[in-house]
Amino acid sequence: MKALVMSDSHGWDAEVKKIVDRHRYEVDALFHCGDSELSASSSALNEVYTVRGNCDFGTDFPEECVEDVADMRFFVAHGHLLNVKTSEMNLIYKGMETESQIICYGHTHVPLAIQEKNMVILNPGSMRLPRQYPKGTYVIVETKENEIEVNFYDLDGNKLADLSKNFHINC
Repeated sequence: MKALVMSDSHGWDAEVKKIVDRHRYEVDALFHCGDSELSASSSALNEVYTVRGNCDFGTDFPEECVEDVADMRFFVAHGHLLNVKTSEMNLIYKGMETESQIICYGHTHVPLAIQEKNMVILNPGSMRLPRQYPKGTYVIVETKENEIEVNFYDLDGNKLADLSKNFHINC
């Protein structure tokens, strides 16, 4: 199973579409963790599971979503309502509550991949306004048997080995 995860593109339409088009046929699911600042009718978000962030107005997108992709369950939220700038604890609780193996969020603009309680928690960073990393980033997450591989990429599609990680989980 492979999924593309992006976040915090803040109004970029063409750039989101370019990344989605680059990976659309190699992944099983596409996720945007909020603050796209695009409408649900944007072609860039076609077939992309998208949640609402604090900079997204209206009700085009849900606050959070839970999606089963092959043998993995994803919990996706922007994170602003879960106080992610303080701690990942509320994400962990949501992951446990929804029985998710992969938890995706945005809001902080800081790329992150950690493992907690047999769940992988990842923040793809911000595409447009990165923090604590010099470039905009996104993630391709891939599962193989009991392993979850989190690969970060810059906007040109170059793998960022310094951010990418592998995790072992018990299925």
